[in-house]
Amino acid sequence: MEPPVVLLHARRGWPVDVRRLMLLVEILDRGSISGAAEALSYTPSAVSQQVRRLEREVGQPLLARLPRGVSPTDAGLVLYRHACRIRDQLHAAQADLDAVAGLRQGHLRVGTFPTVGSSLLPLAVRAFKEQHPGVRLTVHSARFDTLVQRLRAGADDVTLLWDYEWDRFVDDELEVTHLLDDPTMLVVANDHRLARRRRVRFSELEGQEWVVRESDHPVVEVLNRSARRAGFTPRIAFRANDYQEAQSMVGVGLGVALAPQLAVTNRVPGVRVLPLAHEVPSRRILAVTRSQAISSPGEASMLDTLRGVATSLR
Repeated sequence: MEPPVVLLHARRGWPVDVRRLMLLVEILDRGSISGAAEALSYTPSAVSQQVRRLEREVGQPLLARLPRGVSPTDAGLVLYRHACRIRDQLHAAQADLDAVAGLRQGHLRVGTFPTVGSSLLPLAVRAFKEQHPGVRLTVHSARFDTLVQRLRAGADDVTLLWDYEWDRFVDDELEVTHLLDDPTMLVVANDHRLARRRRVRFSELEGQEWVVRESDHPVVEVLNRSARRAGFTPRIAFRANDYQEAQSMVGVGLGVALAPQLAVTNRVPGVRVLPLAHEVPSRRILAVTRSQAISSPGEASMLDTLRGVATSLR
């Protein structure tokens, strides 16, 4: 028999092997040591040896040998009843594990940030829930650092992040999957002189007033780097709290703005979104999980779903 796995402790502190308990159940269900041995593909002597070990562990005789078969002692009957409940719980545990493996139940926690939470992620959530309606799915939106902390702490199973070429996200504890590149777009009012263009070079934007996010926002870094490359310094007209506010200010002619494409999936009236020439940096959209030998089935399925949605968005 296999080496013991100790799951219980008897009154005297002796270890009790749960597999020997299951063997006791098999013997009493079949009424004999030979019947249990045949059912389990053991020799009768091996079964008898395990019974003796179990009796030594509990400190009492468990079986009374009869001319034909065995019967439980009082201690054996007590232990048999408890062992039956343990057997049923083990079967239930295995059924639950099988259900999780088959994604018929379970709980998956996803971290996200607003611009992806309003564009890419809803498509992935819908597809995931259609495939796995029994899995409970919760989503948490937060800032970058908080998302990373939650993932490291195990509060989320999968999180969506972003990075730019000058500040790549690297973490030895985390596994990074590059989903897609999210290009930087130009947002202008419908009546802007460039509104009917199919593509705009950044050098053409010299002299424009700009609607930007807060000064430490990455899209401001994109603007400053692109403007330096084009040889001018941008003039800031308004600092917006979010991309919806930025679009609204652009729509009433306060200035033009830069935004990742996914951030302007939901547009406000009065603006047009134009592609920029390739010299303007794009951001990467990343799916991140904890580095581990085995990913849960839910994590693996969500990563596959995110990859599929990302492919369709490209």
